[in-house]
Amino acid sequence: MQYIDNIIFLILLVAGFGLFAKSLQKIYRNIRLGHEINRNDRKSERWTTMARVAMGQSKMVKRPVAGVLHLFVYVGFVIINIELVEIIVDGLFGTHRFLASVLGDSFYSFFTATLEILALLVVIGVVVFFIRRNFYGVKRLTMKELFGWPKHDANWILIIEFALMMAFFKMNASDWVLQQRGLLHEHGSFPISSTFLAPILNNFSDGFLFFTEKGAWWFHFVGILFFMNYLYYSKHLHIILAFPSTWYANLDKKGKFNNLDSVTKEIKLMMDPNADPYAAPAEGEADAAPSKFGAEDIFDLNQVQLLNAYSCTECGRCTSVCPANITGKKLSPRLILMKTRDRLEEVGRNIDKNGKFVDDGKKLLNDYVTKEELWACTTCNACTEACPVLLDPLSIIFEMRRFLVMEQSAAPQELNLMMTNVENNAAPWQYNQADRLNWAND
Repeated sequence: MQYIDNIIFLILLVAGFGLFAKSLQKIYRNIRLGHEINRNDRKSERWTTMARVAMGQSKMVKRPVAGVLHLFVYVGFVIINIELVEIIVDGLFGTHRFLASVLGDSFYSFFTATLEILALLVVIGVVVFFIRRNFYGVKRLTMKELFGWPKHDANWILIIEFALMMAFFKMNASDWVLQQRGLLHEHGSFPISSTFLAPILNNFSDGFLFFTEKGAWWFHFVGILFFMNYLYYSKHLHIILAFPSTWYANLDKKGKFNNLDSVTKEIKLMMDPNADPYAAPAEGEADAAPSKFGAEDIFDLNQVQLLNAYSCTECGRCTSVCPANITGKKLSPRLILMKTRDRLEEVGRNIDKNGKFVDDGKKLLNDYVTKEELWACTTCNACTEACPVLLDPLSIIFEMRRFLVMEQSAAPQELNLMMTNVENNAAPWQYNQADRLNWAND
């Protein structure tokens, strides 16, 4: 019976990490529904970009208040969870503050004191974020597209992080009081909890303090497992996916669109005076299915674009600088990514249910993203510049517009007229090339 706690701990640990691994496997499978794209070039630049943007939070601090607070929460929460190593060892082997024997009392005291200060910064950060999101009225955080689950999700994460930090302080305060009473070995320094919580707990009995310390310890451990598995359902997947998203980011100049190989091949064939347009295709090409121009559904997007959809933090920085959205049009770059993720998740549930994807009669285009949204975009790249983790909603917009133009000839009349003029007159204006310099005669 003395090992019952260790057995329960092991079961929870295996179940928690097992479910988390299963969730990551689903995300990986869903992302691979897109077509492959080669983003393995310029590796040194990619590693530098990931370190600077994802780890260093360089783009977050462009808005100083939110950036610094996010840095508190991000760095604090990540470093504090290094203590999870100690919790796992203590839980499996029944030890108490295992790292103290590894690091030595002096360094362990410095380590625990640092964790307490970081935990306080996390508490300050999440409290301010909760107030800003719910009471201060930041426009990009109160838009209609965040009503319902997106808002609840953001609030739940802040509440969970606050509760975990409070359990952390309560565990340390109870431990410290028991150390002062000589009931536990003196390990660690707890400047925050010993100052603010310990005086309150000092009025309680030894039994209550042991119960409080162990209860907070279990709450912190189970809370971390819950938080880890909640990520799959939350926008906070960016905690993990921001790293691959920044590594696979488009490093080309903004505004440079990709050329379709099939179109490039046709153009070269047209411009080659020695080419035979009636020549038989090379072996294997005749049976190849023609590629679709642009994107109608998530299967037509590339894997980095689907990764972007999962990585979106829903912060709204992209939408807040979008000139179309600012002038009252329906387009929201944030919502484009959110809708892409919603469609991707719907397809994933379809695969889970049927073993493979069964046509459900829905498409990303029209069923999720409207033509009105797509044609409102000015392709100014303000959204891609503003994104703190280098996501590219414009590329998804562009691929769906490409589908409308090249597959359905469904461009707005103004664009159709312009493209007809380019084809006939080699200029966007509706007059003959011979008349192009008539203005100079005046």
